Amino acid sequence: MVSTSALSLSSHLEISFAFRSKHTTQLWTLSSTNSSSLRRRGADLGRHFTLVTINSEPLSSRNFEIRAAAAGGGSSRRSGSSRRIYQESQAQAPIAPVTQAASYILPAGAFVIATFVLWKLVEKILVPKSTKSVAEEDKPASGEKWSFSQGINFLSPSGAKVERESRMRLNDFARELRSFSSIDMSGRNFGDEGLFFLAESLAYNQTAEEVSFAANGITAKGIMAFDGILQSNVALKSLNLSGNSIGDEGVKCLCDILVKNSGIQKLQLSSSAFGDEGAKAIAEMLKKNSTLRIIELNNNLIDYSGFSSLAGALLENKTILSIYLSGNYGGPLGASALAKGLEGNKSLRELYLQGNSFGDEGVIALMSGLSSHKGKLTVLDLANNSIGARGASHVAEYIKKSKSLLLINLYMNDIGDEGAEKVAEALKDNRSVTNVDLGGNDIHAKGISAIARVLKDNSVISALEIGYNPIGPDGAKALAEVLKFHGNVKDLMLGWCQIGATGAEDIADMLRYNSTISSLDLRANGLRDEGAICLARSLKVVNESLVSLNLGFNEIRDEGAFAIAQALKSNEDVRLTSLNLMNNFLTKLGQSAITDASDHVFEMNEKELTIVF
Repeated sequence: MVSTSALSLSSHLEISFAFRSKHTTQLWTLSSTNSSSLRRRGADLGRHFTLVTINSEPLSSRNFEIRAAAAGGGSSRRSGSSRRIYQESQAQAPIAPVTQAASYILPAGAFVIATFVLWKLVEKILVPKSTKSVAEEDKPASGEKWSFSQGINFLSPSGAKVERESRMRLNDFARELRSFSSIDMSGRNFGDEGLFFLAESLAYNQTAEEVSFAANGITAKGIMAFDGILQSNVALKSLNLSGNSIGDEGVKCLCDILVKNSGIQKLQLSSSAFGDEGAKAIAEMLKKNSTLRIIELNNNLIDYSGFSSLAGALLENKTILSIYLSGNYGGPLGASALAKGLEGNKSLRELYLQGNSFGDEGVIALMSGLSSHKGKLTVLDLANNSIGARGASHVAEYIKKSKSLLLINLYMNDIGDEGAEKVAEALKDNRSVTNVDLGGNDIHAKGISAIARVLKDNSVISALEIGYNPIGPDGAKALAEVLKFHGNVKDLMLGWCQIGATGAEDIADMLRYNSTISSLDLRANGLRDEGAICLARSLKVVNESLVSLNLGFNEIRDEGAFAIAQALKSNEDVRLTSLNLMNNFLTKLGQSAITDASDHVFEMNEKELTIVF
């Protein structure tokens, strides 16, 4: 029994224990002071501690013995005092004061804490530690594996499920390749591994004629899947690999394969991340391949050197019909190089050169080459090439002489009114061009008036794009007066032309008499309700040609919508099948009125009127 004096509030408890094995005995001391400590002691145990012995026997037969002793001297004297106090408490059982109660409670709490700490310590020493290495811990469990899907790793069992589903999809794709003549597998992201799997289905395949593997994460490594397959496949006519970063190496590999191919006529490699080296490989392939008719190389990194190589190929190739080189970096030098190749080529029909920063100098050189071109070019796309009035005059000269050109695209250049007048003058003499795109060229009423006058005598032009030009109400009026009774324009694009409600009134008046325009684009012209009401009046008149009307971005509110709805309901012979009112200020009432009118049109003539809000 511990004496009362030894268990005061200022005293502390110490517990000593020893671990005895066959050869050694270790003594440890646990103290219940504020800075609780566990210290190992030497062979000299002193006289204040009693050993705790733990035998190294099986757990079921182990005996634990703990004896506690307060730190201090005179154990025999305190022992007698302790017995006297115990006897007195047995006889009288007085109510102990707070300090005396604390002297019992504190040692008991300390004893519980010490016992818990001791147990944890014993557990740590006796329970063997795991000897797993780091490598073993990182190793997946039995039956687990990583999916090889492009760009993603899935740990099974979910990974195994994804892999099974991927293989099932690839099997479905493979069956499609063997079953249908036209297959679109763009954007499936099956990667190089998937292409190796699918390419086998193309070997000796006599069914698939058009296949698109666009935007599937294919790299140069995946292109090797075609080796030995495209050489033997003569049924495949069109192969689309656009949107895959195959780079120069992938293009070189593909060209080596296509040199001996006698089936593919259309090859699409737009946005494929290759430059001059890839263009050179394509040029060498074109010198030997006599099957390809269309090649698309848009939005790559082809510079002057690549343009020069392709120009050299045009001098030798006698079968290519269409070349797409939009969105590259040809510049004036590239245009000059290409012009030399065009001079000796007789087969080329379509030339797409949008967005190459040719400028006036480059365009002048290109027009010089085309003027000497012995072939019959039908499409010339020069959009977004920084062409001014000087360059436009040379384009106009080519238009004037050409007897085969069907489409001329000068969209988003800077030809202005002067350039527009030059083009108009050329169109007076030309009787082949059907599609003219002069949008975004800073043309005003003066330039459009010159174009409009051409339409009095020219009945060949069927599509006219003059959007994004500030022609204003005066330009709209000049155009409307001619188109009221003249011309053969079917598609008229006047979006973003600042014509306002006044210009809309002239256009509406023109629609009452015009019998050719089938598609009219009037987006973003500030028509508001006044302009919409004017157009609604023209919709009441029988018009057998207008089927598509685009009035988006015009600040039209419910009043304008009600007028249009009423016009549609009152005209039993309306031919309109598409009405675009996107991005206006219509409430649910205005939208409901238009929707009810479209239902009424369907009931009257059983024709579906598509509404876009």
